[in-house]
Amino acid sequence: MKILIAAAGSYGDVAPYTGLGARLREAGHSVALAADNSYTRLVRAAGLEFRALPADPRREEGAAPGGKRELMRRAAAFVRELGPGIAGAAAPGTELLLLSATTAPLGRHVAEALGIPALDLPLQPNAPTAAFPPVVTGTRSLGRWGNRAAGRLSLRIVDRLYADGVRDLRARLGLPPASARALRRRRNADSRPVLHGVSPALVPRPADWRPGLELVGNWWPYTAPDATLPSELEDFLAAGPPPVFVGFGSMAAGGRDGRDGEGSERLAATVVAALRRAKVRGVIQSGWAGLAGPADGADILTVGEVPHTLLFPRTAAVVHHAGAGTTAAALRAGVPAVPVPVTADQPFWAARLAAVGAGTGAVPFRALAAENAVDHLAEAIGRAVREPSYRDAARAVARRMEAEDGADAVIKVVGG
Repeated sequence: MKILIAAAGSYGDVAPYTGLGARLREAGHSVALAADNSYTRLVRAAGLEFRALPADPRREEGAAPGGKRELMRRAAAFVRELGPGIAGAAAPGTELLLLSATTAPLGRHVAEALGIPALDLPLQPNAPTAAFPPVVTGTRSLGRWGNRAAGRLSLRIVDRLYADGVRDLRARLGLPPASARALRRRRNADSRPVLHGVSPALVPRPADWRPGLELVGNWWPYTAPDATLPSELEDFLAAGPPPVFVGFGSMAAGGRDGRDGEGSERLAATVVAALRRAKVRGVIQSGWAGLAGPADGADILTVGEVPHTLLFPRTAAVVHHAGAGTTAAALRAGVPAVPVPVTADQPFWAARLAAVGAGTGAVPFRALAAENAVDHLAEAIGRAVREPSYRDAARAVARRMEAEDGADAVIKVVGG
């Protein structure tokens, strides 16, 4: 079968689908992955055909923030550009669309126009439930009724964000107009499966979800069988006790996409001071924030993009922004975490880490700019490294995750 996976967003929104795509290819399917051009090498390294999407979330890098209204305006513009891109990527003989949370509200219309099936594969548990509030709204429960109501409201906000893009895309594809209400009724009546790339060891499946909404386990970024860590990193790991990894992924120094040079220097200085105060060695990943540790590299080494699957099992703890992918990767390695959530779904994952006992209480990203930031972060790192309960809990979750095969669940639904 000719399959197109469409994903858009930051590294954590795209990379998991490279591993899934590789497994589908091994099962005998022809697989292409559509994403923005910055992921060309990542996709092709997994043996997948790359198809370009025009929308790049980093294009606004350095743009001044303008509040929620400006953020929504920029997001809507991103969506209107994304729709035609998905349609163009799907055109050459695609027989099945696999859609991320970002691309699904548009990709479903492309599938309708082409007369082919589509399967939603989100990386977050985004269907309304009484068990917890929407993952992007924070961690405070609103009660069973309130959580479900907030979940439905969250979907309506997404509908509003995508409304112009959907209208333009349906007209472009020659489909009849459809109101947001009509599309919502159609979605609510849909009984097709939705497979979430989430481990039920971290988030138990909500009891009030309809049949077909499943948490199947994570999809992992593709790592070549012969992949190795850079020699400089190997030498550093061999030179002393396991270090603490610190990385904030696609989060910038100011807590938003885009790089702030002065903010990066302040953040790096806080991280270095906290690692040294906790008396641990460290590996700092530069990420979108452009972090850089000390030049001598004696006790702290700065690295670029490296496979988490190879590095994390050799660390003492992982300090991260609590993105879905990094959270799962640290748990898979059986390593305790210090979550430093910034925005969106990150507080949710930080709370889940604490709930399973594998992470310390969250250190909010904004707290790293406070006067006591070094003490606060150092204390959390020290507890993660030295209190056995965190590692014991992480290893227990890792054993459960080892029994999961999220890619196989997709293959069974797709066939092959």
